[in-house]
Amino acid sequence: MNISALLEVEKGVTALIGGGGKTTLMYTLAEELRRRGTVLVTTSTHIQRPEQYPTLLTADAAAVTAALATHGVVCVAGETAEGKLCAPALSFELLAALADFVLVEADGSRQLPLKAHAEHEPVIPACSRQVICVVGLSGLHRPVAEAVHRAELFCSLADCSPEDAATPERVARQLIQEHLADTYFLNQVESNSALQDANIIAFILKSRGLAVVAGSQQEKLYHTL
Repeated sequence: MNISALLEVEKGVTALIGGGGKTTLMYTLAEELRRRGTVLVTTSTHIQRPEQYPTLLTADAAAVTAALATHGVVCVAGETAEGKLCAPALSFELLAALADFVLVEADGSRQLPLKAHAEHEPVIPACSRQVICVVGLSGLHRPVAEAVHRAELFCSLADCSPEDAATPERVARQLIQEHLADTYFLNQVESNSALQDANIIAFILKSRGLAVVAGSQQEKLYHTL
């Protein structure tokens, strides 16, 4: 089954937050969702310019509509002085009126698999219909200081020290304490041991009524747990 179906992505604005694999997930979802309608990819923070889609930096609504009619998937964003893409000038509410699906990368993790959030993070558009948190399981069993962006915050939530391992139980505790998403994607499930870890996290999250999907974006294999 497609990951977009497992995650139950519907029309409107979907925000992606968390650790390793957000950008890959955004583009995987874009390719699947283009079969169901037009798709805009964008950010509320910063991303690199996608190579596979046209990027509109200063477009108005009419230009976005025309680009979607031609290409199906379009990136709409602003640009920083360093050349990274940032939040678009057009509002997310307007973007949602122009496209069937709007996928927003709403978080940064400095390419680390796990992420705890400061007070100003993540930057989730108010009109978001769904928030998906990506959890990179390659960070499990490594010292928190090595695997987690904002390790000190993680430790305060998971009741551990930076030298302790990021166990499945600690990661689940941190996610529950933050409770920033309604759906969790446990990424990098590429071995039996990783699947066992995913089941531990999923059991804890699902006991709180949260939706969980696990899988490997590298292998394109996904599971509901």
